Amino acid sequence: MRTTLVRVGVVGGASALLLTALPASLVSASPPSDRPAVDCTAVLATPTLDSAFDAAATAADVPANLLKSVSYLQSRWEGHNGQASNDGGYGMFNLKATTAAVPDGAGKGGVSTGSTDGAGSTDGAGSTDGAGGVGRTTSELDRAATLTGLTVDAVKTDDRANLCAAAALTASYAPDLDGSSPAKDWAPAIRRFGSADSFVTQVLAAARTGQDRVTSSGERVTLEADPAIAVASPTASDPETDCPTDLGCEWIPAGYAKGNPTDPDSTGNYGNHDKADRTGPGGPKLKYIVIHDTETAYDPTIRLVTDPTYLAWNYTIRSSDGHIANHLDPKDVGWHAGNWYVNAHSIGIEHEGWAGSAGWFTEAMYQQSATLVRHLAEKHDIPLDRAHIIGHDQVPGILAGYTKNVHWDPGPYWDWEHYFDLLGAPIGQSAKNTAGVKAGDVVEVRPGYADNINPVTGCQQASPGSGDCVAGQGTNFVLARQAPAADAPLANDPGWKPNGAAGTSYASDISARINAGHKLVVAEVRDGWLGVWWAGSLVWIANPADDPSIFRTTAKTVTVASETTAAPVYGRAYPEPEAYAPYEIPVQAIGALEYTVGVGQRYAVSDDDVETDYYYAQSFDGSIPDDRTDVKGALRYYQLWYTHKQVFVQADDVVLDDPGKRAVVPTALPRITGEAKVGSTLTVSNGRWSREVHGFDYRWLVGGRVVKGATSYAYTLSAADVGKRVVAVVSVDDRTLYPMVAPSLPTGKVVE
Repeated sequence: MRTTLVRVGVVGGASALLLTALPASLVSASPPSDRPAVDCTAVLATPTLDSAFDAAATAADVPANLLKSVSYLQSRWEGHNGQASNDGGYGMFNLKATTAAVPDGAGKGGVSTGSTDGAGSTDGAGSTDGAGGVGRTTSELDRAATLTGLTVDAVKTDDRANLCAAAALTASYAPDLDGSSPAKDWAPAIRRFGSADSFVTQVLAAARTGQDRVTSSGERVTLEADPAIAVASPTASDPETDCPTDLGCEWIPAGYAKGNPTDPDSTGNYGNHDKADRTGPGGPKLKYIVIHDTETAYDPTIRLVTDPTYLAWNYTIRSSDGHIANHLDPKDVGWHAGNWYVNAHSIGIEHEGWAGSAGWFTEAMYQQSATLVRHLAEKHDIPLDRAHIIGHDQVPGILAGYTKNVHWDPGPYWDWEHYFDLLGAPIGQSAKNTAGVKAGDVVEVRPGYADNINPVTGCQQASPGSGDCVAGQGTNFVLARQAPAADAPLANDPGWKPNGAAGTSYASDISARINAGHKLVVAEVRDGWLGVWWAGSLVWIANPADDPSIFRTTAKTVTVASETTAAPVYGRAYPEPEAYAPYEIPVQAIGALEYTVGVGQRYAVSDDDVETDYYYAQSFDGSIPDDRTDVKGALRYYQLWYTHKQVFVQADDVVLDDPGKRAVVPTALPRITGEAKVGSTLTVSNGRWSREVHGFDYRWLVGGRVVKGATSYAYTLSAADVGKRVVAVVSVDDRTLYPMVAPSLPTGKVVE
């Protein structure tokens, strides 16, 4: 049982003397009392960050593993050099500079006024937290500074000061507990750092399983596993949500209403999404999950998605604790991607934050998001790769002229490599980065994040609210240049910059940024540089032997079918005009983008099983002719790694090369046996082939015409065949081999 709020550090001496030993820049000029609630002298003097956790735990009389676990979920033990997080917090514990609302007690992160959580009482002037009258009307940073005698700036910028301050806050949130109290008893205090029950579960789970990590500053921190820690079941997800049951998702439905209540139900004036059957047989198939950021705080985001005059997405995730709000049934289509084809096939997830923020997304957000995406990918059969779990910045424009206006979130600071680690699908798995590549190889970009420093400028201008760009911030991309030299101009993207200008470092300029997980075909290798095909041109990326940024991989690739004509590139995989014939649905133009696959160029295929369709949805109640119909076409497309964005090319315009398949040729033609006479059954052999074949298909031709339904190795002659010759065609049906056919010699004319 804790009997006092005054803690003395492990260094001997009176606390007043200890305060005089602190660096002047760290000590508050006007301490609120003679002694701070927690003395941070010993914490600030520790030689390692790991030992600082122990010192802070001793000073505040709280469990060290609890401090480590909370900090890991907030920042993975990163201080981020005083940069604010995407929800306005600072340091390893994401301590907020704004006044926190009081949790409503429901465990889903809502707020209430005039309520108490057992750590203090309420009155007309605002609630207190039991920390010597330091009320909740002050921010976490202010309270932390008051409790420790440290300056707010020190708590923001110094890792050990932030740690000690957070330990003091933790103790103040649970005055009846001490360092020996069971972890589960600290749940109300943990919840003050992230109000959703799911955050408490994540913290206790991390303490139970343990974590070990080296920070970007080279400090190793180890959270020892404690299997004895009980992890209580979190608040269950609302039953309306498409979420894991234990993720605590909240159902906040998107708005759906007519623009004018007096309009007929058949009106086309409605919002903010469309009804569909994407999880059943009648609607477009789910293929993508699009990662967005909100460009505003969580609460305004919720107001927007519930407004029927705005637009909808599927989920919103809060930064502070990873709390998830679900807005749409997965069967319905949100209006989030700026490309109707992608909207029809995708789930959109908004993450609280700003694309130009050189701050960071919290670990709680990353983990909750990854858990949700794993669930959605498995349930809806969406591949866990960078071609299907994509950023909004990877969504193509719809027609020529639109690309330069598309979005660029989640931006250069979303850690794709860490995110895919959490998804259980690490980029490259165990493959090693290498400089040992040659022309013709397919490679994948994996530059790291924290130590992958690239210049970024104009963050606040490109994304108001982001703040200024911060030098030395990790990024998620490598740069493409027009020549193999560090001072060469950045690559040009003719869609993003149709005037031919080179790319720049401006935060929103994705012209020359090749993100982690992008696959490229190597055209040339030269002195630590790789020449690769990108956006219709040969560009160069640095790949020095002492710090390679790519690894070898495999992928199907395409080149143009014509020897003289480039292949058009598309932003939508729409059907051919004939597909609309049965419906009263306007034919949608298949318009090309600004790009082409040039003669001699080669690009990696990211999906060779693209859905060719157009989902028609034009009325509020679905009552107009053929409304809510998915028009499916026979035209085939491939999805490509082409530029920063995913694009499509028509299969007839290119030649597909599959490295997973081998060529095979017939060495002896199939032979027909049996009498060419009505009533006789002919059979055909498979012939002989240059390598082992594990499957065949058969067709029979009589008089040069294919016999419908005759797909067996045997065919029985009928009176309709009299006077005609018969040929059997044997086709290779083996997924390890390229398609190949071999016809038999013809029979004599069939007789009665």
